[in-house]
Amino acid sequence: MPLPHFLILIAAVILVAALTLWASFAAGVPAVAVALIALSGAALLHLAQGDRHDHDA
Repeated sequence: MPLPHFLILIAAVILVAALTLWASFAAGVPAVAVALIALSGAALLHLAQGDRHDHDA
């Protein structure tokens, strides 16, 4: 992947994350709820991987 595409991708991810946080706080969602939703999503994705390990055993 060329460097400019990679940098644009990173900038887009940061921008969307900031927009998501702004929207959730503007809607009155507590920070603890946002953190729990993020942690639950990360745990769900981790558990959905099953036995696929990305390291050599």
